[in-house]
Amino acid sequence: MEEKVEQAYLYDFYGELLNEHQRKIYEDFVFGDLSLAEIADQEGISRQGVHDMVKRCTKALEGYEEKLHLVSRFLSVKQKVGQIQNLAKDFTKTRDETVLTEIGVLADQILEDL
Repeated sequence: MEEKVEQAYLYDFYGELLNEHQRKIYEDFVFGDLSLAEIADQEGISRQGVHDMVKRCTKALEGYEEKLHLVSRFLSVKQKVGQIQNLAKDFTKTRDETVLTEIGVLADQILEDL
């Protein structure tokens, strides 16, 4: 997965676990696309301080994912729902009953993931 997309998912799921100061700096760097120097000027800290904060936030978010697996579960369910949508389209075209079995298997997998 592309690094920016992965950072966005991690932040969406776990960003509220960071304190307000960490969230601000992380958002400015990842989503605001500000440079370390720009953020340092805004926050009144050193460029190295911003760099360290971003690294600590990234490590914390990745640590939460390692323990909780919310992003990986979400992506798995999203992929399976996409497969179900494609199978449903196939079924409307072909009326092949085996497609319904495949949909049932995917639905069971989703329920197991939750």
